[in-house]
Amino acid sequence: MPQVFEFKLPDLGEGLTEAEIVRWLVEVGDVVAIDQPVVEVETAKAMVEVPCPYGGVVTARFGEEGTELPVGEPLLTVAVGSEALGSVGLAGSDAGAGAVVSTVGSGAGSDGAGSGSGSGAGEAEASGNVLVGYGTGAPVARRRRVRPEAMAAPVAVHVTAAAPAAVPDAVPGPVAVVSPLVRKLARQHDLDLRQLAGSGPDGLIMRADVESAIRAVTERAAAPTPASAAVSVPELVSEPTSLPPVQPSASPVQPLAAQPAASPAVERIPLRGVRGAVADKLARSRREIPDATCWVDADATELMAARSAMNSAGGPAAGPKVSVLALLARICTAALARFPELNSTVDLEAREIVRLPEVHLGFAAQTERGLVVPVVRDAQARNAESIGAEIARLTEAARTGRLTPAELTGGTFTLNNYGVFGVDGSTPIINHPEAAMLGVGRIVPKPWVHEGELAVRQVVQLSLTFDHRVCDGGTAGGFLRYVADCVEQPAVLLRTL
Repeated sequence: MPQVFEFKLPDLGEGLTEAEIVRWLVEVGDVVAIDQPVVEVETAKAMVEVPCPYGGVVTARFGEEGTELPVGEPLLTVAVGSEALGSVGLAGSDAGAGAVVSTVGSGAGSDGAGSGSGSGAGEAEASGNVLVGYGTGAPVARRRRVRPEAMAAPVAVHVTAAAPAAVPDAVPGPVAVVSPLVRKLARQHDLDLRQLAGSGPDGLIMRADVESAIRAVTERAAAPTPASAAVSVPELVSEPTSLPPVQPSASPVQPLAAQPAASPAVERIPLRGVRGAVADKLARSRREIPDATCWVDADATELMAARSAMNSAGGPAAGPKVSVLALLARICTAALARFPELNSTVDLEAREIVRLPEVHLGFAAQTERGLVVPVVRDAQARNAESIGAEIARLTEAARTGRLTPAELTGGTFTLNNYGVFGVDGSTPIINHPEAAMLGVGRIVPKPWVHEGELAVRQVVQLSLTFDHRVCDGGTAGGFLRYVADCVEQPAVLLRTL
């Protein structure tokens, strides 16, 4: 008799307590291998493919796509054993018929074999690894569907217990969608993504394709229905003399009031996933941190010239070009070495300021999933080229939704380049529990007094929001002034390299 093992949503790490089911990778009746990804979930930190520690036949799934599950809730059940292929139709509906149910998930199954199944097929078919949401290292096997004809003979033995579950003849192929936002948008409007032709590379379905399909459905629903028959209006034919004289009305005739258009329905957007995590963190920052902001305009002409010189030196063999963000990040690490107060956090319980030795530099990145802050680890030990390469790697991972929770946490200082949105200034909110954030506006030509004469220069506004508990305005002003000096005269930075 096959054993039915229950796989619970595992602890995905970083203190996460729930996850949203984005896409099931298997269906009931599929044969899965040990450590094969079975579901794609979205947490407040990242998109994660969750592997199953059992090999066998999927007998049940818990939760539809788009629903949230707490850590420790059942995710799916798997029938394990030599008879699993024959009894797949029974295991999901009658696990008590000689089956042993085991669980793996948050706080359970750390030995991989569950509870009470230390020998036999269960032990042979489980990976035995503690899951944290990233797989346990075994190669992923191609899933296959159990055909009805393969189940016919074994099921006949159990015919009195239950009828075998119907199994589709074919497994639908994967949908060419990368963005979870596109999937969510299609779900909200009941669109079948398999019916859409993608306009992206290799038929990739983009957000514009889904929005176009939604508009088409809306237009079809709102199109007026043609009248089934013409309305006949009786024609009044009579001599003018036969009509009674028209008496003036005591009050002017009021036209019929136009019917008010139906007001659009109120849209409610759940604060969950990345948006919910950002909302909680920003609210906590405003609630706990007494922040203040100072800003300064700086002439970035020399910095832009230095960047051009760096990127033109050595020709194509010199490697990737150095970005402005990478240069600003390198300037920040030099400034934090001079003003370590801003690379710290506050321990409220101990009433202590904790200065941190390493600079883990976060940078704000806008993605389809919302605002995320990837972290460049040990930025104080990197040069501009190394920081730029890491920023490029993390940015690409953010765009594809593949950032891990570890890459989104542990920052000690944040750099926010809101100039990409075409704005000059802002008062950024500190990324709790950090102590400061540097904001950078757009770099634009402006009239500027240079060497005693009016000239057109490349000007940028820099703003620093800081925790007033860790330092006073003099320290914050000194930090910002040093950053501005390095922007205006990049040679100042050479003295600290």
